[in-house]
Amino acid sequence: MCGIISVVDRARQPMDGSSIKQALALMNERGSGEGAGYAVYGAYPEFADCFALHVFFDNIVETKRALDTLLETWGTVVHEEEIPTYPQPGLKKLHIPWRYFFIPDARLMAGSTCPEADIVTYLVMKANTSLPGVLIFSSGRNIGVFKAAGWPEEVADFYRIQDYEGYIWIAHNRYPTNTPGWWGGAHPFNLLDWSVIHNGEITSYGTNRRYIESFGYQCTMFTDTEVVAYLIDLLQRRHGLDEALAVRALAPPFWDEIDAMPPAEQEVNRLIRLTYGPAMMNGPFAIVVANPEGIVGFTDRVKLRPLVAAEAGDRLYISSEEAAIRTMEAGLDRVYMPAAGEPVIGRVR
Repeated sequence: MCGIISVVDRARQPMDGSSIKQALALMNERGSGEGAGYAVYGAYPEFADCFALHVFFDNIVETKRALDTLLETWGTVVHEEEIPTYPQPGLKKLHIPWRYFFIPDARLMAGSTCPEADIVTYLVMKANTSLPGVLIFSSGRNIGVFKAAGWPEEVADFYRIQDYEGYIWIAHNRYPTNTPGWWGGAHPFNLLDWSVIHNGEITSYGTNRRYIESFGYQCTMFTDTEVVAYLIDLLQRRHGLDEALAVRALAPPFWDEIDAMPPAEQEVNRLIRLTYGPAMMNGPFAIVVANPEGIVGFTDRVKLRPLVAAEAGDRLYISSEEAAIRTMEAGLDRVYMPAAGEPVIGRVR
């Protein structure tokens, strides 16, 4: 039921958030008013070298000092502030959104091949599991996630999404079924460079969660989509798979399809499936993953959730509905429906 919409400008030309707000609102029948959110890449050019940590505090007086101490132990806070918000009649402000621009001290993670990223990952997991009333929900460089429990228009106006610009936008209108509608459960889900929006249900969540937690990740946000963000970080950042191979691990072909492939392709797909069996996701889903280099959209292996792609000049759009895309761009050069499990990849130049 959820609505997803995404766009990348492959020439890295900035777009403000006004049109994606309208596109997401067009799919309000896919939501329930219990969660919506936006992620923008290129949001903080003045702090591009910092990790932008977006945090929900339950109570500033009681909870913030513990996180300040944790961050000061592992690096330097260059700047911090409450994220500007604007009251909306239908949206109750249950948490205080805050942002830190943070530079980790790489010397504190000696021996790591990606010390800064590993420090930030540790801080996200540590804060979200051991600091009551604290939730770090966005942690990438020059990336901002803005989400809350509400309708797309309310959430967009609450943060004034139109005031932000970036070359990649992804957005989500939530219809929670098996998990509660709350601020942390709204999409997008983010870790470091990776942001994820998802329509559907991951029925293999238990297996996927046990697998990802064996690598040190901790799932705390009460929804199956969180595990997708961590799986992507594991497969692409830590294990070095490209987008296409990562999708093959998460939504691999059926065994009879693999058996019918040419020998070289058959061998690669067999190895991916055998190596990453516990990462394979079952259930109906359509997913878009973003990182600073582009976006990737894909569905489950029988396409039980809709996904449509379209192009207009340098821009690639991926969404649940063509109508939402046409709200952002009426003059499309191409519209197409990817096959089940087939990734749609849009890379920046």
